Parts: sequence; structure tokens; C-alpha cells
Amino acid sequence: QVQLVESGGGSVQAGGSLRLSCAASGHTFSSYTMGWFRQAPGKERQFVASIILNTGRTDYADSVKGRFTISRDNAKNTVYLQMNNLAPEDTAVYSCAVRPYTTWSRATWAYDYWGQGTQVSVSS
Repeated sequence: QVQLVESGGGSVQAGGSLRLSCAASGHTFSSYTMGWFRQAPGKERQFVASIILNTGRTDYADSVKGRFTISRDNAKNTVYLQMNNLAPEDTAVYSCAVRPYTTWSRATWAYDYWGQGTQVSVSS
């Protein structure tokens, strides 16, 4: 059974940084793609970033490009999301997800397994 566990959320002031982690277990993920999504109160879940685990190629939403960096440590089955220069509009529950393909997707339906999420709150 695939399990994804996020950590690293918290509360920061605008301009601050946080690093989220997503630890995966229950499968060999070498040919998978992992993504980060976020959902703010009253809004739909939206794509943030994704990474193809065997190549390290990345994809970012325009709203986070240049501020967020997704990376992976395949030996630890862990994906990270480094978030810099955070803004109040980044406040959301951030979730990681995995899909068993080596192609990007920004669609939530394309991901098979999801973590429970971690709260990120940014104050002005």
C-alpha cells in the first residue's frame, strides 16, 4: 500500500521560507512522477509543482515559478518543496501526490495516491 506523509508546514510571515517534505513508502517509485498541490479555503485544489523521479525534470505553476523549488532524494523516497519569498496568497493545505508515469501532469485526477496534507499559513 502506497503511503505519502507530508511534513514541514507551519506559520511564517510574508517573505519567509518553508521546506515541505513528502516521504513515500510501500512501492518502488523510480518510474513515477510526484507532485505538490495546494488547496486554500473555499477554493479548488491547484497544481504547484511536479518532478519526474528518475530524471529530475520539473514543472511549476506560473504563480510559484522562481520562488518554489521541487527536488527529490530517491535514496530516501522523499520529495521536497522549498518555498521562498512566501506571500499570504500561498496560504493553503499542501499535499503531495504520486502517479505511476514518467510524464508531468497538472491534473489532480492524474494522480493515484495522495498524502493527508500539511498546513502552510503566511501572514502579512
